[in-house]
Amino acid sequence: MTTLIPQRTAEQRHLREIIAGLTEGVILVSPDRSIVWANDAALAMHGVERIEDLGSTVDDYQRRFELRYRNNHKVTGEDHPMNRTLSGETLADVVVEVIPKGMVEPQWIHRIRSLILSDASDQPEFLVLVLHDATERFEAEERFETTFRANPAPAIITRISDLRYVKVNTGFLEMTGYTREDVIGRSVYEIDILDRAEKKEQAIERLNEWRTIPQMEAVLKGPDGAAKPVVVAGQPIEIGDERCMLFTFMDLEPRKKAEDALRQSEERFSKAFRLAPVPTMISALDSFQILDVNDAFVAATGYTAEQVVARTAPEIGLWASADLRAKFEHELRQTGTVRSFESQLCTREGATLDCIVSADTVTIQGRACILSAMQDITARKRSETELIEAIEAVMQDTSWFSRTVIDKLANLRNPNRSHTSSHIADLTARERDVLALICKGLADKEIAGRLDLSNSTVRNCVSSIYRKIDVKRRSAAVIWAHEHGFTADGALPEQPDRRS
Repeated sequence: MTTLIPQRTAEQRHLREIIAGLTEGVILVSPDRSIVWANDAALAMHGVERIEDLGSTVDDYQRRFELRYRNNHKVTGEDHPMNRTLSGETLADVVVEVIPKGMVEPQWIHRIRSLILSDASDQPEFLVLVLHDATERFEAEERFETTFRANPAPAIITRISDLRYVKVNTGFLEMTGYTREDVIGRSVYEIDILDRAEKKEQAIERLNEWRTIPQMEAVLKGPDGAAKPVVVAGQPIEIGDERCMLFTFMDLEPRKKAEDALRQSEERFSKAFRLAPVPTMISALDSFQILDVNDAFVAATGYTAEQVVARTAPEIGLWASADLRAKFEHELRQTGTVRSFESQLCTREGATLDCIVSADTVTIQGRACILSAMQDITARKRSETELIEAIEAVMQDTSWFSRTVIDKLANLRNPNRSHTSSHIADLTARERDVLALICKGLADKEIAGRLDLSNSTVRNCVSSIYRKIDVKRRSAAVIWAHEHGFTADGALPEQPDRRS
């Protein structure tokens, strides 16, 4: 229930009805400091239903409700809005926090203004306090302030009316090296956040028109004059009744450093790729299309870069064996790396190169690629072949070689030979006799005479020996026999005494 305004005139009754329906709170105070009337909105803003709970006098009101400014200073004595109004002062938007008796935290935030109603003789009749409940608005502003300060993204707020900075967060201060005192109150002309912007004129025009400023690259200068590349964008907002522009920033310096490091890395890779003495090729992983080749590749194959780039190995006939190429590509797709893959590559003139190919997957400018290195072993293979042929020629007659010499020749031909006695037991007694005579350097006809066998029987026996020990030449059979400890008299290698 509200206490009624004394109804002396019809105009006053109409005024009462209008005030009672306002969403803003209205409190009438008489010059004798009595609270004579309050509308429902004013009561609700104090959490009461009756004017008696609001207080019968100004002093009573002050005992029931504590007021504080937003800086936590108590409002007392002559500074109290009711006392200021009673002294004849007209208030305009005084913001206070309201704390009911017995509570510690503010329950409402009121924005107060006042006016004086005079009678016919121009004497104060009623003092009017008009209350606006700004609780939700200030709570929202507090949430914004908290979020703004805690946001790690650098940000700063400019007031449109004078283009001065009114708020700045920690992210901006840490990024630039400014202090809060360096920034607040200074203008956009003193700290130019749009310096060297791509579309600076457009940004300034939109700032003045209070319109969104799209993202653009710019340069921020710190207090020491050091320039920092950034991306800046502006968003119109309101703080209180003020039009403002919220500027947010993204520090481009880490990205620029990463780009510089990547560029330098790619330059070093490019130089190493070009100068590598081993033929090297870069291909796309998805299509095996050749993307680049180095100078050593051109020298080894005869193909120029223009002749192979954007083509595949089958299109230029690089691999001598399609099956080996398919096996190489399959292994690379499965494991991402291939090591020491032996194959033959064809030059532009049609010559064949014996090569060991190694490849690995790499990412170049964001694309999955294959880096292939080809070691030309043609000369080495030729030397090995010639050496083996020479050994086999010498070993056609091994009867005059010592066991030591035979072992050394065998090592030259097969350095990784095994000394196990596997497969010897697979030979028949006759086959071991024939193998023993082969080791002594006898021809088939001589073996037939020595063992009283026909020539065809000896030939069949020799073929069986070759098949069982997996060789194709007489010299290879001699080497195999020595590798497996088979003596020239047909004796098997001695077995260790398992009883010891």
